Amino acid sequence: MKVIDKIRAAAAGGDANGSANGNGCDSSSNSKVVFSFEFFPPKTEDGVDNLFERMDRMVFHNPSFCDITWGAGGSTADLTLDIANKMQNIICVETMMHLTCTNMPVEKIDQALETIKSNGIQNVLALRGDPPHGQDKFVQIQGGFSCALDLVKHIRSKYGDYFGITVAGYPEAHPDMIGSDGFATLEDYHKDLAYLKQKVDAGADLIVTQLFYDTDIFLKFVNDCRQIGITCPIVPGIMPINNYKASYVPAEVTAALEPIKDNEEAVRAYGIHLGTEMCKKILAHGIKTVHLYTLNMEKSALAILMSPRYKRTMAPPTNVFRVKEDVRPIFWANRPKSYLSRTIGWDQYPHGRWGDSRNPSYGALSDYQKFKVYCLGKLKSSPWSELDGLQPETKIINEHLGWGRPGGYVYQKAYLEFFCSKDKLNAIVDKCKSFPFVTYIAVNKGGSWISNVALTDVNAVTWGLPSKGDYPANCCGSRQLQCVEGRGI
Repeated sequence: MKVIDKIRAAAAGGDANGSANGNGCDSSSNSKVVFSFEFFPPKTEDGVDNLFERMDRMVFHNPSFCDITWGAGGSTADLTLDIANKMQNIICVETMMHLTCTNMPVEKIDQALETIKSNGIQNVLALRGDPPHGQDKFVQIQGGFSCALDLVKHIRSKYGDYFGITVAGYPEAHPDMIGSDGFATLEDYHKDLAYLKQKVDAGADLIVTQLFYDTDIFLKFVNDCRQIGITCPIVPGIMPINNYKASYVPAEVTAALEPIKDNEEAVRAYGIHLGTEMCKKILAHGIKTVHLYTLNMEKSALAILMSPRYKRTMAPPTNVFRVKEDVRPIFWANRPKSYLSRTIGWDQYPHGRWGDSRNPSYGALSDYQKFKVYCLGKLKSSPWSELDGLQPETKIINEHLGWGRPGGYVYQKAYLEFFCSKDKLNAIVDKCKSFPFVTYIAVNKGGSWISNVALTDVNAVTWGLPSKGDYPANCCGSRQLQCVEGRGI
């Protein structure tokens, strides 16, 4: 879904993360606040894994969208594309990807746009971009664009209305127009406004501003935009101050920071207070959108929002091609560390019974005495089995091997369950002939099934390894991978 449509829906009193009740963008009391987060590509693999974990926690607060930056000089292009894809399709948050002109011939720009389009992403922030590392000024490359205006025109011309296009606005004028005194001349300021209107007239439907710390400057900027005919929503960009070395801030902010500059916690607390007051003032003036530059940090941004913790349901797909699906795939293979992060506390619930028995919170197992009696053959049935009594291989353990002394382990073998068509099933079965250690069983809703495991064979998915000195119990097939197929034979 395009971000502009979400903003219009919220302004009309609809759902900023779903359907719209109307069009346009107003400041009525019925309109809902739209907030969003910006992230940048980390420099290390561990940093990327940690970013996904952080995104998961922040997306819990239901932002209307999140964006990911492109990197100076296109230095993180491939990583940005990969992160954007995972944000849209795994984190399931509406994603806006930055795209710049720096070091980007038209062919590479189209390749990036086609990639995100195929991944169901509909939102682009079109920028000229910063100069590559080691250069002071932007230089147009051969076959590339010279400015964001050219990029906006190209996207609209080639891709029509598919993409929602956002452009940058500068409340104090573009940095290239800022003089040595820290200010732009009035003439340069108005030139920059006129250029912004050109970008909107060329097809941009949303403006997100550069960061600022003087709310009055932002409000004046919005009014100046309206005076020259810019009518699209203008989203204020807020960056919480996290340290004393923040970029240009008003004199009163510098004065407030000076006494606490050596106290990081105090500086951060002040940054949260300042950001909160800025947002309150902006909202009080009828602007119901806020974009937070997080610098990949969560605490200050979330503290400013103070969002109520809504009961979270499974996030629906945000990929434009999959919005009607009611099943969300979980690609843990792409996010192993995120999986560990999600499950690290499971041994605390309930009462530590599902984790490591060496954990000090590990609970008593009195509730499972019935299962013990069942395994010993003294109980005919159990809630965990549809069959009456023990099967022959389990009786062998009782009669000949025994369950071993305390201190053993139970292992669970990896297996897959999925739906597929008959044609794909035939291809899988054919492939499995080359991998005898892979077993499969496929069944359709009519009850017909096929498998490479005979009715009398044992294919252990779970097996036990008693304590040292005992024989392994029910460990046959321990190196196998079980594949289960569900529909379409």
